[in-house]
Amino acid sequence: MKYELLKKIIGGILLVSLVAIGFSKPMQEYVNIPQKITLFEGQHFSLPKAVNVSASLSADNKSIALEQNRHSLSLQANSPGKNEMMLEIAGFPIKQVDVDVLKDFRVIPGGQSIGIKLNTVGVLVVGHHQIDTEEGKVSPGEIAGIKVGDIITEIDGKRIEKMADVAPLVQKTGNEGKPLDIVINRENQIIKTKLKPMKDKKEKTYKLGLYIRDSAAGIGTMTFYQPESKKYGALGHVISDMDTKKPIVVEDGQIVRSTVTSIEKGSNGDPGEKLARFSTDREVIGNISRNSPFGIFGKLNKELKNGVLDKPLPIALSHQVKEGPAQILTVVNDDEVNLFDIEIVSTIPQKFPATKGMVIKVTDPKLLEKTGGIVQGMSGSPIIQNGKLVGAVTHVFVNDPTSGYGVHIEWMLNEAGIDIYEKPREKAS
Repeated sequence: MKYELLKKIIGGILLVSLVAIGFSKPMQEYVNIPQKITLFEGQHFSLPKAVNVSASLSADNKSIALEQNRHSLSLQANSPGKNEMMLEIAGFPIKQVDVDVLKDFRVIPGGQSIGIKLNTVGVLVVGHHQIDTEEGKVSPGEIAGIKVGDIITEIDGKRIEKMADVAPLVQKTGNEGKPLDIVINRENQIIKTKLKPMKDKKEKTYKLGLYIRDSAAGIGTMTFYQPESKKYGALGHVISDMDTKKPIVVEDGQIVRSTVTSIEKGSNGDPGEKLARFSTDREVIGNISRNSPFGIFGKLNKELKNGVLDKPLPIALSHQVKEGPAQILTVVNDDEVNLFDIEIVSTIPQKFPATKGMVIKVTDPKLLEKTGGIVQGMSGSPIIQNGKLVGAVTHVFVNDPTSGYGVHIEWMLNEAGIDIYEKPREKAS
């Protein structure tokens, strides 16, 4: 009887001990280790070790060095390669972690204010208007079923690239009394329709009854560029048309230097804005080939310097970004780039490309005094943490201009066509 009682007591003590170990903070840290750890050459990963946990690597390929003692466990990424780390307690496996070491990768951070000029695919319909004809007021474009946000790409079999291409065709067909064959792009769907121009009784010219635009302009901030390929990323979010609120479909475009002339300070419910002008020389410093949810992308014509951090910096993947202090590079006066303090309030270790991966808060007194926090035109400002480029500013919270969203840098690199997972070239034997 006493023996059975003793067994139950000992069993209870062991059970409580195991439960206590399972709920201890160090044990929870091991449980929360992701199934896969990705590091770049030269990077270090460590965890405190306050429980009887041991680790081992499945292969001795020298790409990863494992060190452990009574208090810590650490991985040193030496060269590109893959391995598996097994965590054990008292000889019992508790977790397997895949470890992937990538080739050292660095980009040059931006922070410069840039002017953006976008040329659309075809001409963008931004509104309807009524033509005062002999028969009354009418909009032929609206009658033809053309909607705001449609892109006119072809008229009577001729490709439309700019607004100047439209008027001669409208006048010619109007004089002939024929309808125009119109091809439009509506949210990536090709639609064909017929539109008969109507004559304005005052101006004596034929019109479509449409407001159209063939280009857009604005300002933003450079995020990074790769020194070898000159590929760059900027802005951190898609450029939408100010009237249609839809993403602009880009044919091509250019970026130029810009100078910040003044700041409209932000306040609750009223986001501020950088007021800037394109540099007087209008020198084109790069092209624009892509306008995506993660920003604008293309190639630079020349190297850019910010005067603060002009050396290539390593990057941090989304799961490597930590809550805590960080900095942004941006311009608030003329063309001078400065570092300002922020706090990364929260960060999501995203497995797939997604926007709004971080919530950030401006803490720098000088920036708060100057701008009130995050303002329009600051989008794309690179976020630096622990000497690594981790992302870019994207949006401001309307009701709290000191805070906003950031996008993780790996997704911008992906959109720029830069493969950070590129396998190292094998040496010829």
